[in-house]
Amino acid sequence: MPGKENSVKIRRARQAHAARIAELSGQFGYPATGHAMAGRLKMALREKSGACFVAEMKENGVVGWAHASVRPSLEVERRAELNGLVVDERVRSQGAGWSLLQAAEEWARKKRCKGMSVRSNVLRERAHSFYERHGYEHYKTQKAFRKKF
Repeated sequence: MPGKENSVKIRRARQAHAARIAELSGQFGYPATGHAMAGRLKMALREKSGACFVAEMKENGVVGWAHASVRPSLEVERRAELNGLVVDERVRSQGAGWSLLQAAEEWARKKRCKGMSVRSNVLRERAHSFYERHGYEHYKTQKAFRKKF
């Protein structure tokens, strides 16, 4: 939406943003307490291979966040991964997501990355359209596995 992007400011996330980041994560189906998120954010902010950003709107405060990281990979050229991007459901489609994505991409370029990857749940069709509109191509479908320790 023309003009809306101008009301969005992107900043590096700070520890003081932890509670709001937790709230937004809950909207996206990844609930966390403010305390738990404070611990996660503290570790993420220490990592030189990652960056956390928040989107702020004058009238709404923090309305979104993004976290990107770079990991060495033998399979492909150096690339970053967008680990998460969440925008408050009340202000989606007003430029915050695009602004966050641009900030993450700019950071990745400065880290000498040749591209950015993002994984998105198969159920998030709106997110898929968002990424495709911004130049991302669907190149693989896979299963994800994890093991808790």
